[in-house]
Amino acid sequence: MKNYTSKLLTLFAFLAFNWNAFSAEPSDISEGRRLFMQKGNCQGCHGWAGDGRKMDNQMPDGANLRAMNLDRATLIIFVKCGVPGSGMPAFDRFAYSDGRCYGKKSSDLRSEGIHLVDPPATLQPREIELLADFVLEKIINKGPITKSQCLAYWDSDAQPCQDLK
Repeated sequence: MKNYTSKLLTLFAFLAFNWNAFSAEPSDISEGRRLFMQKGNCQGCHGWAGDGRKMDNQMPDGANLRAMNLDRATLIIFVKCGVPGSGMPAFDRFAYSDGRCYGKKSSDLRSEGIHLVDPPATLQPREIELLADFVLEKIINKGPITKSQCLAYWDSDAQPCQDLK
C-alpha cells in the first residue's frame, strides 16, 4: 500500500506541475477577455482589472483576483460552481442539478439555507476554460494593475489608465 501511495503522490505532483505550466493560445486569451468583459460580466463584481474595484455599486463585491494565488483547476471550479452563500454565482447551467459541484444539489443548498446568486449568463465548459485561462494569464497573482497592463486590457489610451504609472 505504501508503494502505491508513493506512486500516486508522484503522479499527482507531476500532473500539478504540468497543469500549472499550461499556456493558452493568444486567441484563447482574447476570447477569455471577451467573456470576462461581456458574457460573464466578471468586471461587474471584480472590476475591469480584477482587483475588486467595481464600477457599479449595484453588483456584489467581488474578490481581488490580482492578489490571489489560484491554480487553473481551482479557478475553473470557482467559475463553474460559484461559491454558495457568497456573491459568486455558478456559471455552469447544471452546477447544482446532479451533485457535480461540491457534491451538492440545489435542494441541499436550500435545506441548509444557502442562497445561490444567478449569473448574468451561463457558460459552456469550453467558455469556462477560456475565461479561466484569461484570468490566469492576465489577472491572478499579478499585483496592482500597471499602466501597460491597463492599456493592453482596453486596447487604447482609455480613461481608467490615465492615473496609472
